[in-house]
Amino acid sequence: MSKRLGLPNLGLGLGLRNQHFDHILNTSPEVDWFEVISENFMDSFGRPRQILKQIAERYPVVMHGVSMSIGSTDPLNFHYLKSLKALADEVQPAWVSDHLCWTGVLTTNSHDLLPLPLNEESLQHVCGRIKQVQDYLEQPLIIENPSTYASFKNSDIPEWEFLRLMTEETGCGLLLDVNNVYVSSFNNDFDPVEYIQGIPHDKVVQMHLAGHQNMGNYIIDTHDREVTNPVWKLFQMTYQLASEAAILLEWDGNIPPFEVYHDELLKAKKFMDPDFAGIQEETQHSEYEQVSNPLNVVPLEIETEVS
Repeated sequence: MSKRLGLPNLGLGLGLRNQHFDHILNTSPEVDWFEVISENFMDSFGRPRQILKQIAERYPVVMHGVSMSIGSTDPLNFHYLKSLKALADEVQPAWVSDHLCWTGVLTTNSHDLLPLPLNEESLQHVCGRIKQVQDYLEQPLIIENPSTYASFKNSDIPEWEFLRLMTEETGCGLLLDVNNVYVSSFNNDFDPVEYIQGIPHDKVVQMHLAGHQNMGNYIIDTHDREVTNPVWKLFQMTYQLASEAAILLEWDGNIPPFEVYHDELLKAKKFMDPDFAGIQEETQHSEYEQVSNPLNVVPLEIETEVS
């Protein structure tokens, strides 16, 4: 496949949140594009679906999923894929994405993005499922690196190498979440720069930026505040290597007024400049600590097998 799968550089976008529906429809803000959580609209035929159709008439839209469970050992859920494809046919997104993870087993959805052991067996398992999904959707699937909090004893392929091999085998693209790279590197003790340098930059279709909570000895990926300075600096380096990627800011908890959300996105323009020195003081919109995942998450070593 061609560089970036022939997909467009959409520019700077925001995750579409229902708190901002009226503002977007009434003011048509200067945002290049919006990303929607696929599951929020797939089986909804009420006001949210109608609003999405209106927004898709004005802006490019990307569909981002959280329940495909591409790494699960359960059979692919073709009822889910049928609903996903129907929404894509209606909205005509620039692309469809999901995560390198599993979300459940034995038909139970945990509603969490659970990590995989990264080895040859899991690579072939995931690649086979990606190929099935791409054949069904009739388009490339864009896969995101999740935040992780655990290391597996039987992982013997670094995540960045796993992503490279996965794209080569399947022709899929990458959604590189820069915040997730930083969070995972802190929790699992690897070099985020080595990660960024090791991925196939020409397969990065999109990047994610988001805020997180540093709990001292681990970081939780919360999406409930501004992007931290270390993540901005990692993005600055990453952008020089994958400058054709579309950029998207996520904010899912303590959601601020649209203007605050949009202003945070526009900071990305500064960090696209390799010579920008950075922001001296961080501003945090969140006035209190609200942990989106209440589990006491700590780095663990878990020995598992993928069948």
